[in-house]
Amino acid sequence: MVLFYLFFFFQFDGYSQNRAAADSVISGAEAISVDTSNYKLHSPHRATIYSMILPGLGQGYNKKYWKIPVIYTGFGVFAYFIAFNNKEYQQWKEAYIYAIENPDGDVPPINDYYEKYGYDPDILREQKDYYRRNRDLTYILTGLWYLINVLDAAVDAHLMTWNVDDDLSIRVEPEFYQPTYGFKPGGGLKLLLKF
Repeated sequence: MVLFYLFFFFQFDGYSQNRAAADSVISGAEAISVDTSNYKLHSPHRATIYSMILPGLGQGYNKKYWKIPVIYTGFGVFAYFIAFNNKEYQQWKEAYIYAIENPDGDVPPINDYYEKYGYDPDILREQKDYYRRNRDLTYILTGLWYLINVLDAAVDAHLMTWNVDDDLSIRVEPEFYQPTYGFKPGGGLKLLLKF
């Protein structure tokens, strides 16, 4: 019963050699020599620089060719919204300036917006500000898309040498410990990841 309490309430740390490591020692006769002089290292720095120079080039360097059309589709969508919002902004601005300079409306309308909403310059100003804000926000989102492109190339290049094999496992074990400063012993669950 004392041994039960001893093992249950107190933690003992023990270290041993890994049996798999001891079994994997290769003798001199079994050693295989690999020529690494022609091995070309994958450079995350180079992928980042390539992606900064031309969006998508870093993804091509990482051999993730499927990402290149996604990047350029994003830039195309942002270019469309920049052009659309800028065109609307210019027309609303033109109608607003025309409404302020000609309050009587004695000159023929300059565009359709003035013709529909020229009686109220506040509506023209609000719409002008709305499209200017959307245009400026789209510029910011385009810059973020560019940074995401660069970041994706850099992270993907760093993960090129990441070892992903089938030997991934997780183990849940109980954990009991004895604190060193007079606190009560505690316990919990310990997750062990093997990869």
